[in-house]
Amino acid sequence: MDRYPADWEADVVLRDGQTAHLRPIVPEDAQAVQDMHARQSAESIYLRYFAPLAVIPEAQLQRFVNVDYHDRVALVITIGEEIIGIGRFDRLDDSSAEVAFNIADAHQGRGLGSILLEHLAAIGREVGITQFTAEVLPQNRSMLQVFAAAGFEVSREFEDGVVAVRFEIDPTEKSIQVQESREHRAEALSVRSVLHPASVVVIGASRKRTSAGNLLLRNLVAAGYRGSLHVVHHSAAEVAGIPAEKSLADIDGDVDLAVIAVPAEAVKGVVLNCAEHGVKAVAVISSGFAEEGPAGAELQREVVAVARSHGMRVIGPNSFGLINNSTEISLNASLSPIVPEPGSIGLFNQSGALATAMLQAAKDRGLGISTFVSAGNRADLSGNDVLQYWEEDPETKTIGLYLESIGNPRKFSRIARRVTRTKPVIVIKSDLTGRELPPGHQVRVSSLSPSALDQVLAQAGVLRAANIGQLFDLAQVFSNQPLPAGRRVGVIGNSAALSTLVVQQARAEGLRVERPAVSLHPEVTAGEFEAELRALYADDAVDSVVVNLVPSAAGRENTIAETLAEVAAKSEKTTVAVFMGIQGLNRELTAYTRGTTGGLQVHRIPSYLGPENAVWALARATEYAVWRGSDHGTYPELDDVDTREARTVIETALARATEDRAEVRLEPDEVARLLGAYQVRVLPQVSTASVDEALAAAAKLGYPVALKPLHRQLRHRVELGAVKLDVSDPDELREDYQAIIDIIDAVSPGTDHRIDVQTMAEPGTPCIVRAGEDPLLGPMVSFALAGDAAELLDDVAHRVAPLTDVDAAQMIRGLGSSPRLFGYKGLPVANVFPVELVLIRLSALVDRFPMVRRITLRPITVTTAEPTILSATVTLSADSDRMDSRRRRMNL
Repeated sequence: MDRYPADWEADVVLRDGQTAHLRPIVPEDAQAVQDMHARQSAESIYLRYFAPLAVIPEAQLQRFVNVDYHDRVALVITIGEEIIGIGRFDRLDDSSAEVAFNIADAHQGRGLGSILLEHLAAIGREVGITQFTAEVLPQNRSMLQVFAAAGFEVSREFEDGVVAVRFEIDPTEKSIQVQESREHRAEALSVRSVLHPASVVVIGASRKRTSAGNLLLRNLVAAGYRGSLHVVHHSAAEVAGIPAEKSLADIDGDVDLAVIAVPAEAVKGVVLNCAEHGVKAVAVISSGFAEEGPAGAELQREVVAVARSHGMRVIGPNSFGLINNSTEISLNASLSPIVPEPGSIGLFNQSGALATAMLQAAKDRGLGISTFVSAGNRADLSGNDVLQYWEEDPETKTIGLYLESIGNPRKFSRIARRVTRTKPVIVIKSDLTGRELPPGHQVRVSSLSPSALDQVLAQAGVLRAANIGQLFDLAQVFSNQPLPAGRRVGVIGNSAALSTLVVQQARAEGLRVERPAVSLHPEVTAGEFEAELRALYADDAVDSVVVNLVPSAAGRENTIAETLAEVAAKSEKTTVAVFMGIQGLNRELTAYTRGTTGGLQVHRIPSYLGPENAVWALARATEYAVWRGSDHGTYPELDDVDTREARTVIETALARATEDRAEVRLEPDEVARLLGAYQVRVLPQVSTASVDEALAAAAKLGYPVALKPLHRQLRHRVELGAVKLDVSDPDELREDYQAIIDIIDAVSPGTDHRIDVQTMAEPGTPCIVRAGEDPLLGPMVSFALAGDAAELLDDVAHRVAPLTDVDAAQMIRGLGSSPRLFGYKGLPVANVFPVELVLIRLSALVDRFPMVRRITLRPITVTTAEPTILSATVTLSADSDRMDSRRRRMNL
């Protein structure tokens, strides 16, 4: 191989949260490798080479930097132009290779060895290596720890003063957990360094109050930022009351965060200057990048490359800024003078236009925020990174995100599925499929329907909101109330008509109203209301309560609201209130109780102006509570799969790919071998080109048989007469064979007449299973009942692979048409468990091999016994580049 694949190169986040660049070694690295060697201690050199070595001999150096990227692979990690780590493997035989590492002394303890091992293992699997070996001196404890902590099953042998290490490099459950844990810690720490800066500098603030930089500086001052605040201006003595420095070099001490508001064309130079002065992160407020077109997109890539290669994170460009309401920080490095009170909601935003609206909405509702991050064009820091931080942030209890796009939905789903087990995550609905994006957002386009992403998020426990109002409708519940214990709702109010609307809305949203609504007189007194409310809370058949009030002639609503707040504060049941036609009453819905430690505890009841908003929010909170308390299943262990056979089939087939045609469709025997390696069996069939061949095939298979044309449009069209079933004898076969040829000629004259002959299967319900690598969502599995209705109505289940047993079961049972499999109108109840296992097996296959572009089982006939797969096709792609792969990498 003359050149390495592009996806072998990556930006990575190190253990301390800073970034670096990883790439394969090239011959031009010779001097940089020698320079790194010269900086190493004598002990490090001895541990790597087993001998003192003042200078790497030229012949050995040239061998190090000249590799073939197949049998010999070497990777380097760089910061700027300096190489700080090297990892390599040399093939020993067809399936094993020897691996070795060399980490610069000054960068020990930053996790470079584990990152190199992850990437070398992934590359090794790509080129057919299944096992790594290494020889390590016993005193090299740090390298032995790298192997031991990686999660692989490592064996050790001590011989001749050297520890021989050996392990299989296929991912294990433990190695995946280790990699995800390391990724989480590093990315969370990198975001923490952004949101908790000890010192901030604003670059680009002019003395004009109308300039963005001036506004940023004034907002930082107004918020009472607790760290060191600086401003760089080439001529002014001060800006907005802050003494100005002429350059970064004039600032005493380190700078953690630079907020940049200069013209776009100057940003790259400013970022490089920040890198030279050790700045840890930059927030680029400037616009004029990818949102302006290709030239701006290229400039954006250059800015990010400079920052990452020097260990810095980038917020933006085109960012609205960031806020940290912690009293220890008091940071408002944003363009918004509106800052909600400190609270427990973390907000992430990609739209500058909506940033102010989000902050204003939170403030209007009395909701406090912990942190706010505007990613702008999301060139570097993303919602995935901030989720990693919020998972551990004790100040953040509820997470709200406005996402115009998701660069890596599979990773988002993976992280969110973990975060939502302890904190609710709400996403404002936008087009996240890549089809309709605002300028500046560059993502891949999904091949699936828009509902696929909805289902992916639901699989992860993420809640979707249609707008900012819905986000905060729901955040009000999570911020102020306990989670609902179940779906049973009690309704109480002073309007029978309004109570009826609430009940109808609750049932429409999937809640259960099992007891009649408590409809009180419009002029009910506070005492009467309190008695009925206490009785409702005491009912064990009620999990949550909706209170609705309309104005009374006596004007008692304020008193009743106070009563509601006091009684609800002592209840452990979720409560929401509807005040129809009553403005401003939400300020009264606060009560205080004495906590167990003696301090006052604040209790607030979410209030809404209409029943639709209140019930919608309560229903979504209930769904989340049910999801959080549910069993999400386990990933079944598939001990009977043959990954080596599957890899052989895939690599052999991909050898047929060309530059002009990257996709390869497997032949029927290859399909049988690949699926068979995962214990998925297709009913045998024989492809024929003439009626005589069909007669011979039928005689071999045994009558009755089915005839199916290879023609794509007619392959499954029984209703058009293109598929013939229950062909019972040679005479019927001759007649049906000719009939199919006539239909083919009528639809596509001159088309191939090949027709498959197949044994008839047991009758059942035909279904369709698809699996493969979606360009945006990654490895996906889909299930539907066969027929046009499923496609027209989008009654298709989608899930991210791999699947748990619960995922597979829900895919089948969650379809609108699923009753047909479970006795609908007297139909036999199908045995769906074997189908669930097929889904699980295919999910494991496509998760393991990203080059599997599409697998289609059409149909798989579901019966009361075992299902039958009547037809299967598989397409591979040589251009596979999974964004969320089994190696840590920052996405572009």
